[in-house]
Amino acid sequence: MKFKTWLAAAVVVAFAGAGAWVFLGTGTSVAPASNFVLLDGSTKTTDQMKGRVTLVNFWATSCTTCVAEMPEIVATYQKYKDKGFDTVAVAMQYDPPAYVVNFAESRKLPFQVAIDNTGANAKAWGDVKLTPSTFIVDKQGQIVKSYVGAPDFAELHKLIEKLLAA
Repeated sequence: MKFKTWLAAAVVVAFAGAGAWVFLGTGTSVAPASNFVLLDGSTKTTDQMKGRVTLVNFWATSCTTCVAEMPEIVATYQKYKDKGFDTVAVAMQYDPPAYVVNFAESRKLPFQVAIDNTGANAKAWGDVKLTPSTFIVDKQGQIVKSYVGAPDFAELHKLIEKLLAA
């Protein structure tokens, strides 16, 4: 009995540790190979992100936190876009494409917006289910920080500045 209890506890700790890495953004890992299908029908790959610091944001039009944080994401993009920074907003599989297009157009989102119509990108990036989920990828293609929920934008800006200077 004690062994089963110990084993169960070890499994829980292992999964919690893996989840903490994905959701709290400790450590680095290579950004997964992904093909983001953009609203204009073109694609952007993780290989194309190399050489730029990139914010990858998984979001949904039905997510109130996502909608509330979007003006901050726009402001962040505007502040750093000319310094080697990029943003890709990835709408979740369940988000109706017409809603995503309407949201992007009505709010004049200045960065690339993708629709993850198969869910493959969300799965590749740690099986994202909670929105917003945001990943910061450095110039070498390493995920250096991830957030679930709206990030602390002052902290995020300091991180972006550090990565841009590297």
